[in-house]
Amino acid sequence: MGKQKLLVIEDDTGLQKQLRWSLDAYEVLVAGEREAALAHVRRHQPAVVTMDLGLPPDPDGASEGLATLQQILALAPDTKVIILSGNQDRANALKAIGMGAYDFHQKPFDADMLGLVLERAFYLHAMQRENRRMLQTQADSPLAGIVSRDPGMLKLCRSVEKVAPSSATVMLLGDSGSGKELVARGLHALGARHDKRFVAINCAAIPETLLESELFGYEKGAFTGAAKQTLGKIELAHGGTFFLDEIGDMAPGLQAKLLRFLQERVIERIGGRSEIAVDVRIVCATHQNLKEQAVAGRFREDLYYRLSEIVLTIPPLRQRVGDSALLAHHFKNKFCASEGRASFNFSPDALAAIEAYGWPGNVREMENCIKRAVIMSDGPQIAVEDLGLPEAAPVEDPVNLRQARDAAEYKVMVKALARSDGNIAKAAELLGVSRPTLYDLMNHHGIK
Repeated sequence: MGKQKLLVIEDDTGLQKQLRWSLDAYEVLVAGEREAALAHVRRHQPAVVTMDLGLPPDPDGASEGLATLQQILALAPDTKVIILSGNQDRANALKAIGMGAYDFHQKPFDADMLGLVLERAFYLHAMQRENRRMLQTQADSPLAGIVSRDPGMLKLCRSVEKVAPSSATVMLLGDSGSGKELVARGLHALGARHDKRFVAINCAAIPETLLESELFGYEKGAFTGAAKQTLGKIELAHGGTFFLDEIGDMAPGLQAKLLRFLQERVIERIGGRSEIAVDVRIVCATHQNLKEQAVAGRFREDLYYRLSEIVLTIPPLRQRVGDSALLAHHFKNKFCASEGRASFNFSPDALAAIEAYGWPGNVREMENCIKRAVIMSDGPQIAVEDLGLPEAAPVEDPVNLRQARDAAEYKVMVKALARSDGNIAKAAELLGVSRPTLYDLMNHHGIK
């Protein structure tokens, strides 16, 4: 394997030679001005670049260097650019970091230290590329769209893998935006019918009068406007999987027809006389409690039992431990790539707000929020303001053990003192500690 390519942007020929000599572990490409540098980036796509900000025609300022940096990152956003700056250039070096440079190193440079910085930059670039490659590979696997470390969600994925090869009818329960169609597609892709069609219909999105013809199809002349024979969605899914989303919104008359299909596995088109046998695997989904709907008489009980041979519940995002931050990073990377923006991170406040927010619209709301933030963000980081979340986000739970212990201690002490009406002996007894210990704790927490 050949040497890794490193681009050195430096107009001082003496420094060029020095850098080339001390960095002989790499294939060093040299450029003395903007156009030559950009030509190298286009042709060789070096993973790492070192650059001086003082380039001609502005060798004493930083305008040309910063403009070059901006163009390099626009051409190749993943490039790790290390600024080599003199003492007086510190402010401009920080400005460059703000624009997306990876690091800066003081001149005159220490060869060993610069060597370490470069090594780390090449390593990071390789890691990110490998990570992207893995994401690409995962994108080919049926459940790749589900990004989660939550035990409940991972358990659901294992259940999908178990259930998919069977022919059982599956009901997916979950809030709107929690990923029901994604799971349904996973069931199809992992099953024996994966090479046939996956047909989806949303019962809530189609008016009751049209839903029947959408499901069962119609013969020519069956009603005004029926100019030609049209197959319904159930028939189109023959041999594959038919996904009924928001099944709880289906009208009672249609529920009876769907039940007949599930029992007999035959359909009749509207205006038709013959029965047509259809072989499909049924997956349905709803955000409603169908058992309660059945008890209340709004959903046929016999249909409910037909549809719920296997019930899988998708947890809402607010219950998925650690997933809000994980998904935020996932969507940020995805939209930075699709919108052609240089990669940037969340500010600590923005991440705290993401973790604290309840996400009533679940993953769909999160996806829309992060897409907007990536498009609207001006700075090197996504700030709280870019997220546009409601103001009253609850305070972030401390992740630090000592903080959490202190907070719990303080809470329980205040409760005990309140219950004992300020009587220290009684409060100490309630807490199961000695009076001197309680005084120490009160002193530690600043309780008078």
